[in-house]
Amino acid sequence: MVSFDNTEVAFASKNDAALTRAWLLFKLISKPWMVVVGKVMVKIALTLRIPIGWALRNNVFEHFCGGETISECAETTKVLDNHHIGTILDFSVEGKESEKEFERSKKETLETLRVAHSNDNIPFCVFKVTGLARFALLEKVNANAPLTDAEISEYQRVKSRVNEICQMAYETGTPLFIDAEESWIQDAIDAMVTEMMEMYNTERPLIYNTLQMYRHDRLAFLEKAFQEASQKGYHLAVKLVRGAYMEKERDRAREKGYPSPIQPDKASTDQDYDLAQKFCIEHLDRMAVCSGTHNEVSSHYLTELMAQYGIAPSDKRVYFAQLFGMSDHISFNLANAGYNVAKYVPYGPIRDVIPYLIRRAEENTSVKGQTGRELGLILKERKRRKSKA
Repeated sequence: MVSFDNTEVAFASKNDAALTRAWLLFKLISKPWMVVVGKVMVKIALTLRIPIGWALRNNVFEHFCGGETISECAETTKVLDNHHIGTILDFSVEGKESEKEFERSKKETLETLRVAHSNDNIPFCVFKVTGLARFALLEKVNANAPLTDAEISEYQRVKSRVNEICQMAYETGTPLFIDAEESWIQDAIDAMVTEMMEMYNTERPLIYNTLQMYRHDRLAFLEKAFQEASQKGYHLAVKLVRGAYMEKERDRAREKGYPSPIQPDKASTDQDYDLAQKFCIEHLDRMAVCSGTHNEVSSHYLTELMAQYGIAPSDKRVYFAQLFGMSDHISFNLANAGYNVAKYVPYGPIRDVIPYLIRRAEENTSVKGQTGRELGLILKERKRRKSKA
């Protein structure tokens, strides 16, 4: 069994100064009031157009992001390359609404595919459909509401952008993740991803859908998706995550008076996540899976499943993934044991990736034990190094 307690391996990429900076950052975001105050101050600064990049660059931005450009990421992720951990370039600009911005996101994603094609250390690329489309338009499509002629044309442009990206993934042979989003636009996204898989996954799993297992319907969705792929003769590819919009989902369900799509408790989410991993391994002859988790139990379980079914750690049909700046004890120890591991490495202009940074800070504050675990491991490694000095 891979040990996630080996801090010497987990933090091999960090010198003493970097380890201290990480400790200070997690210490700060472990305090909910600090995150709340910081979020308010950032929003005020953005509203008043006050330059704040200088205040974020050398701390939270540097820790959770690869840089502002692809070339900056290349410098940042050399350390991942050296430890056999792949990079997933994620252009994390959010909340845009114009055709100009959607075209910009499309071109940036195409550029990540071009870079990945010539770099073995970039095993996947990724994008969000909301980076290419208005949220309100996807919401109407999802609800099967009638579209105006202008909206029909707009939606065709969205689908054209998605297809252009997937076509380049196919031509370059680069696996591509399409991220999951809010439940009230996810059906529309699922339909597009399924169409892309049917077109481009005929030879091998290439286009990946993302399933948020904190939704109580996703295990059944996975089983149905596999049946449909088998019947139509294409490979299914999925990235499994627990989910990123829980409070928003529950609040909207209460506000609009419909049953919450979220699991009743964490135990149910954990159970479905591991059942989904088992399903994927059992059907690996016709699919591929990436386990995107910071959960140690689920990561251990997947290694056990692979051993049980005789799947080599290096089998490219199975990947583990974590976010850059988080859970290095999982990523580095898995990679050290020979498993396929990649880190999501967000990048983009600092002002544009602030929503992402706020989510990371909030996640580390709200996820039970996440920040405490990070701090505990960092302290353990600092003590180990001092004892060796």
